[in-house]
Amino acid sequence: MRSVKAVSAHLRCGIVFFLWIIQSTTVVDVVGTHQGIPLSDVKLWASAFGGEMKSIAAKYSGSQLLQKKYKEYEHSVRVEEIDGLKLVERLAKNMEEMFHKKAEAMKRLVEAAEEAHLQHEEDPNLQYEYFNAVLINELDDVGNNVELGGEFILQPNDHFNNLSVNLSLSVVQVPTNMYNKDSAIVNGVYWSEALNKVFVDNFERDPSLIWQYFGSAKGFFRQYPGIKWTPDEHGVIAFDCRNRKWYIQAATSPKDVVILVDVSGSMKGLRLTIAKQTVSSILDTLGDDDFFNIIAYNEELHYVEPCLNGTLVQADVTNKDHFREHLDKLFAKGIGMLDVALTEAFELLTDFNQTGRGSVCSQAIMLVTDGAVDTYDTVFAKYNWPDRKVRIFPYLIGRESAFADNLKWMACANKGYFTQISTLADVQENVMEYLHVLSRPKVIDQEHDVVWTEAYIDNTLPQAQKQMEDNQGPGLMTTVAMPVFSTKNETKNKGILLGVVGTDVPVSELLKTIPKYKLGIHGYAFAITNNGYILTHPDLRPLYEEGKKRRKPNYSSVDLSEVEWEDKDDVLRNAMVNRKTGTFSMEVKKTVDKGKRVLVLHNDYYYTDIRGTPFSLGVALSRGHGKYFFRGSVAVEDGLHDLEHPDVALADEWTYCNTGEHPEHRYLSQIQAIKLYLDGEEPHLKCDKELIQEVLFDAVVTAPIEAYWTSLALNKSENSDKGVEIAYLGTRTGLSRINLFVVPDQLSSQDFLTAEDKEGVFNADHFPLWYKRAAEQVPGTFVYSLPFNTGSENKSVVLASTAIQLLDERKSPIAAAVGIQMKLEFFQRKFWTASRQCPALDGKCSISCDNDDINCYLIDNNGFILVAEDSSLTGVFFGEAEGAVMSRLLAMGSFKRVTLYDYQAICRIYAESSDGSSRLLDPYFAFYATVKWLLTELVIFLLEFNLYGWWYSDFTVKAHRNGRTMLVPCDTEYPAFISERTIKETTGNIDCDDCIKSFVIQQIPSSNLFMVVVDNKCECRDFGPITMDPIEIMYNESLKCERLKLQKDRRRPETCHPFHPEENSMECGRASCLTPSVTATFFALLVALFPR
Repeated sequence: MRSVKAVSAHLRCGIVFFLWIIQSTTVVDVVGTHQGIPLSDVKLWASAFGGEMKSIAAKYSGSQLLQKKYKEYEHSVRVEEIDGLKLVERLAKNMEEMFHKKAEAMKRLVEAAEEAHLQHEEDPNLQYEYFNAVLINELDDVGNNVELGGEFILQPNDHFNNLSVNLSLSVVQVPTNMYNKDSAIVNGVYWSEALNKVFVDNFERDPSLIWQYFGSAKGFFRQYPGIKWTPDEHGVIAFDCRNRKWYIQAATSPKDVVILVDVSGSMKGLRLTIAKQTVSSILDTLGDDDFFNIIAYNEELHYVEPCLNGTLVQADVTNKDHFREHLDKLFAKGIGMLDVALTEAFELLTDFNQTGRGSVCSQAIMLVTDGAVDTYDTVFAKYNWPDRKVRIFPYLIGRESAFADNLKWMACANKGYFTQISTLADVQENVMEYLHVLSRPKVIDQEHDVVWTEAYIDNTLPQAQKQMEDNQGPGLMTTVAMPVFSTKNETKNKGILLGVVGTDVPVSELLKTIPKYKLGIHGYAFAITNNGYILTHPDLRPLYEEGKKRRKPNYSSVDLSEVEWEDKDDVLRNAMVNRKTGTFSMEVKKTVDKGKRVLVLHNDYYYTDIRGTPFSLGVALSRGHGKYFFRGSVAVEDGLHDLEHPDVALADEWTYCNTGEHPEHRYLSQIQAIKLYLDGEEPHLKCDKELIQEVLFDAVVTAPIEAYWTSLALNKSENSDKGVEIAYLGTRTGLSRINLFVVPDQLSSQDFLTAEDKEGVFNADHFPLWYKRAAEQVPGTFVYSLPFNTGSENKSVVLASTAIQLLDERKSPIAAAVGIQMKLEFFQRKFWTASRQCPALDGKCSISCDNDDINCYLIDNNGFILVAEDSSLTGVFFGEAEGAVMSRLLAMGSFKRVTLYDYQAICRIYAESSDGSSRLLDPYFAFYATVKWLLTELVIFLLEFNLYGWWYSDFTVKAHRNGRTMLVPCDTEYPAFISERTIKETTGNIDCDDCIKSFVIQQIPSSNLFMVVVDNKCECRDFGPITMDPIEIMYNESLKCERLKLQKDRRRPETCHPFHPEENSMECGRASCLTPSVTATFFALLVALFPR
């Protein structure tokens, strides 16, 4: 060890040699010795810098004044421990009442729709001009309104995201592939005009309602308020209400489905393409309460996913997308053995039903084929008659109808429906038919079940498109929906579904019912569905950014266990799924600051169900200050006086008063609403009396700080270099104050004024980041951080904040937090000045940060660099700059690594090319293949392919492709780092190949910062950088299979309508050029008369 100096030659060298032998593992730690970096010097620098920064931060933030003011009220406030169970039950009751109001509005629509249809006589020659959503306000070449597009008054409305709407009338949207003036559509539009009055009445009764609508079984969509729809760049509107989850869920009961796909040789070419699209469209109609599997058959059976042989899986987005990928691999050959396939399907449904893991409701077999040589009545007699609990839905692919009789017989004999699909454009309309058959029992029972969807985003709606254009990203919503039935006596046993009514409830509306001030700084509320999927949770990230905000493919089926992943045994999740009321506790690792930092907390969870819905509600409270709340009291006049001061703001997304309930209140600010409420001038204005009382208290207590900040700003000798730019304050009630020490144009960052960084402000589900981090520091210390969204160096800032405790004890609630924003250049200059201080009396320093032999860094408690000689390292993780030193700090326990998981990640992968596509790169092969294709396929293409089928696509794709790469959902593991609070200073040496690298780390007093001084003479190439890059978790085939098979606890919907004894099952199909044989029809009638 060449750098060790000898003091007593033989003895000291012997000891060192002995140590070198027993610690020949590359690292040597000599704590307490300086090894060329004097610990006393570093300690002096750290003390000088820490003292000056605390003085500046305390002075400009006014932290000591604010602490003193709260102390003055210490004996007049009452501290209470929050009763989590009472809190969650009260919140659930509030949500139940809100949901109930929405459901009542839908019941009124159902009654009006059914009465209007009852009074209407169908007229095939009816001519009726209605307001078409696409054609309204459109003019022809001579300036006249186009047909179905009369003048329609539209005005911007802030309640509807400032979209131009008509609050008196609805509009009608008809899918692009349907005729606007089709008799069935015109008749339906005519009688459904009666809904306009109810739409308006509902909105007057409950002004918090947003979009109301009626989706017709005929395909049209009536939407209130009226709004202009715009086709996409291809002139297409892809929206069809009948394949939306709210429609399907309301129209049918949960179902177990086996899809049989014919892959015999006769299915080659376009037929197989149509078959695959048919299967994909069937998958679109399945929801989270349904289960399915797909079996391809020729002379053998081929489970599309071999891993799932003999079982069904839940029809969530992830599973459906997985099966779609496997559909692409199907190819046609051999002969079709349909009897074997049907037998397998029946046995699969029977066995799976007995496990009790599926829907335990409706059952169906979807048969996608180009023909059947037999009726296979022996198979049906063995497995399905006489009860006929499994419905058969054959889809005949192609124009040939030679085998149509057999397929229709199967449908009629098994309560199903037969359709023929000749082109890709026919697929969607024909697939939809089975939904109306499955709805028959519910219609005959006249069971108007109220259904609620999971949280979702519908990008095809005009209101969502507006948000996408503004790059806000569309908001999550849930929909409450109810089916509408024909009540005419002559059609009762046919079970005719007229459509579905619905209204959207933004998830943001749920958050408004949650009193964030009662949940504490780290607390939050969350809700899940009966399947365990998240309805709302602060850690749900449904969007990602790639140029603009986009939906993640599996955003609507994120399980609670994927965000509360520390609950390895799903104790919390399963209790909530099973609608229990109770408590649960665990240590959690919560990431903040865009996932770069972690807070280790101990959370207590409280949960209960929301009656009348499939949802359960949970509340998480962090132990310590998060479990306590205090009440203060001041005179209303004093509170209002201080609340109305110009520098006071209230949290935008907190509900002090419900200004959205009545139109006359919508233009009020929260402070204006509070004033009206307290003056008693608005008896209909509903406000949170408790929150208002506390915010008045905070306004009075914090009022003196405004005069204090003003006096500092007016003193020209203070802050002469304008290093401190902003002082800010926030309280537990969402009240904030901001003071500028420089004019706005001179600010290095205006995030505090523009609220550009949502994590830095009071939000519906979280306190500001600087507030959160300050609350976890030792009282009286400041948290310094470099915001990760700051721009170039000369525009960068440093934030310093500290928490204000009410009492001098561990259980004290945090009353407020204050802080300052200062220029990074100002902060760094203070650091370099302090690091040049010298303890020697003669002024001759043995070491300085100016020396080339050492590198000096200032890092925070999560290891991020705030100051370095190389300015490009600012904001970089210390392990990337000094991997050897960071490795040693981790080994010594000065820092600890925390492993985190992200089950909502998006990974970029290379899109591999197939061999077939690579051959097309050869120009000769490409030319030959093109000519051959044109000669053999052109006629078929023109006859059988419809251009709409080419243009139409669901733009919610599985991945966003960009060049050679694509973005796909994935699971990742990544580290975060936290300093050990008990270690104030450490020195160490690292034995490298041919040198020894020494370092000193010293905590900066009263802060979360550390000064690190590193020997620069030894490069130490033995150690690579330590990064925070996420690593994708790779699953082998066996584990992938287990994950597919895994079915977590779920709760079935409470109602089920699989069949009805009065159902008329003889309306069982249609096809072009199809004339059923007398024999087949007679036999089907006999089967229909079998006893059930």
